[in-house]
Amino acid sequence: MNTLQQIQRWSLTHHPRWLIVLRVAVGLCLFFKGIFFLANTSTLEELVKGSLVANRSDWMVIFITWSHLLGGFLIIIGLLTRWAALLNVPILMGAVIFINTQRDSFGNFELPFAFIVLVGLIFFLVEGGGPISLDNFFSKHEA
Repeated sequence: MNTLQQIQRWSLTHHPRWLIVLRVAVGLCLFFKGIFFLANTSTLEELVKGSLVANRSDWMVIFITWSHLLGGFLIIIGLLTRWAALLNVPILMGAVIFINTQRDSFGNFELPFAFIVLVGLIFFLVEGGGPISLDNFFSKHEA
């Protein structure tokens, strides 16, 4: 049995139910931030243009928005949870490191919010979707 299967088995037997609420909360945060970016594309463009990756801002705005929407939705329902978390971890790391040194349009720092979501994503990257997820449902009904 490989290491990933051992982690999956341990995760399913030691997964408290309140972690499902935490998984859904992290997914909702990502999903609603994606909706915010979709509605306020100019705000996201300004944030990306003010960062170190300004020359790649055209496609990054679209990628960030849709990865938050898709990744958040997948994390909420627990389908491909680790892949969705893996997709969003580099984006949140970039937000914590590069983007959040600037103030947002409300004059507040979003660093604590981005850091908390990043920690949640890293946690669910390791932990997976848990027993109440579509990942678990499909793994039980493969045969």
